[in-house]
Amino acid sequence: MSNQTEEIKKKSSSLYEIQNKKLKDQVNLKTSFDWTKYETHLNNEIQEERKKFEEIYTKTLPKVQELEIYQGIVTHLSDKTIIVDIGFKAEGAIPINEFRENFNIQVGSKIEVMVVKMDYKGQCILSYEKAKMLRNWQRINEAYEKSEVILGFVAARTKGGLIIEIFDIECFLPGSHINVKPVRDYDTYVGKTMEVKVVKINQKTKNVVVSHKVLIERDIEEQRKEMISKLDKGQVLEGKIKNILPYGAFVDLGGVDALLHITDMSWPHINHPTEIVQLEQELKFVVLGVDKDKNRVQLGLKQLQPHPWNSLDKDLKVGSKVKGKVSVLADYGAFIEIIPGVEALLHISEMSWSTDLSSTQDFVQIGDELEAVILTIDRQERKMSLSVKQLTTDPWINIQEKYPIGSKYIGFVRKFKNFGVFLELEQGIYGIIYTNDLSWVKKIKHPSEFCSINDKLEVIILAIDTQARRLNLGHKQLKENPWKKYENIYYVGSIHNGIISNLFDKGAFVKFTEDQEIEAFAPLRFLEKKDGATLKKGEKTHFKVIEFNKETKKIVVSHTSIYRDKDQKKEQRMRNRKFERSTLGDIAGLAKLKEQIEKEKNK
Repeated sequence: MSNQTEEIKKKSSSLYEIQNKKLKDQVNLKTSFDWTKYETHLNNEIQEERKKFEEIYTKTLPKVQELEIYQGIVTHLSDKTIIVDIGFKAEGAIPINEFRENFNIQVGSKIEVMVVKMDYKGQCILSYEKAKMLRNWQRINEAYEKSEVILGFVAARTKGGLIIEIFDIECFLPGSHINVKPVRDYDTYVGKTMEVKVVKINQKTKNVVVSHKVLIERDIEEQRKEMISKLDKGQVLEGKIKNILPYGAFVDLGGVDALLHITDMSWPHINHPTEIVQLEQELKFVVLGVDKDKNRVQLGLKQLQPHPWNSLDKDLKVGSKVKGKVSVLADYGAFIEIIPGVEALLHISEMSWSTDLSSTQDFVQIGDELEAVILTIDRQERKMSLSVKQLTTDPWINIQEKYPIGSKYIGFVRKFKNFGVFLELEQGIYGIIYTNDLSWVKKIKHPSEFCSINDKLEVIILAIDTQARRLNLGHKQLKENPWKKYENIYYVGSIHNGIISNLFDKGAFVKFTEDQEIEAFAPLRFLEKKDGATLKKGEKTHFKVIEFNKETKKIVVSHTSIYRDKDQKKEQRMRNRKFERSTLGDIAGLAKLKEQIEKEKNK
């Protein structure tokens, strides 16, 4: 590079000499010469020539990129630096302390270095450590992308895991990724080598997370696939109960986990797997199914025992009566266990002749024993259905003759709804009393305000719905409508004795002492007494009816109106008296005035 520089300098000096010679020739030829114009012209030509020489010089510089790795050759060794030639006619110095881990460096050794910086003079700043670090990061990333297995050295333990050195880079191995089983003592791994796999790299923070567990799981999965490939439906194997869950248990078949569902544990119904199996219990199982694509195995335990349907009485047929115990409840019915392992369905529609059963729990509970008749039985499909209501005659036959409209009966309160009360008149015969048919007088928001479950209640038949199999009942109809009588007693303006039965924000309810069944409403502004105080709950006094509505069964009363009306009448009387006096005075004055006018006329 120094030889080329010298050549360029020589060309520049020769250019200057040529220009001077031209100048001398022109001076000799002409006596008058414009020196200013000549200097400007000469400078422009020199600048153009210099640009050409700079382009030539730039092309001779090495094409070296900063922060790239290059293969170099050691050309010189000293106590403090090492000179490395990276080609392109470029050399650089590296401090000797960057080679503290590599003592085999000699003149002529080939090493990889990074060009940290390069100036226009061709001087390079090189680094051996940075090149090594970059190359190691490239190897780490390559191993991550290719999912390669790497051998690392466990340098130390830390909180939550281990520090593993891979390609001179410290990586983190979490404790949960050391083994498939929990590891308590991390110190046993320090100072040893371990195969790991890079599972995560954070390029910003330069953090690397590795795992040893994934390699173990891979081996286990390969062994599992191999074992599952040898399994077949119907095989009987020995296994150990590994884990118990509400829906079943997991069985260890010696490296392969299989599911034993709760429905495959016992022919009789069970509520929890612990009724049949226990942890660490070793049993024989039959393979029910193998999914080799998903590596799943399903086992059975009850299938090793004879099916209970085989021991069912052969004389049982449609119409036979059986006894059983309720084992399972569902929305659509209940399952009745006839013998251990044999269950029959009792549909909700076959529980009662009544159509008012809203849920299975309204008729039976788990553990109840009952008698039923067989509706269907299929020994091949092992299915049976039962009926309880078929044991009795349909009570709705000739219902209009048994319960004619207008007849009176006593029933039992069985159920509440927001709209009314369900009464049982006899088994299978239910009726409904709507809320507005409970009382003539009381305003009932919910039937529970009027009666309680299992109370006896006298009713009258109002209507019969044969299709819905329901009777429409009434209770208030047992008495005459008292509002015809109340119309003549509690007319507007009448005053009655009453007691405050209930007090709330908007007013109070008042019960009349002469009839405790009826209640009137008094707005808050009409509860004010003459002394300014407000009536309280339980206080007795007089009330005036200010509104009566027979259709809506509403009576509005006021205590305040009693004394206010009296005061208004008294004030009116006083006004009338003043008016009368003023009128008589005016008449007397007019008479005197008339007399004076007449006297003046006579004069």
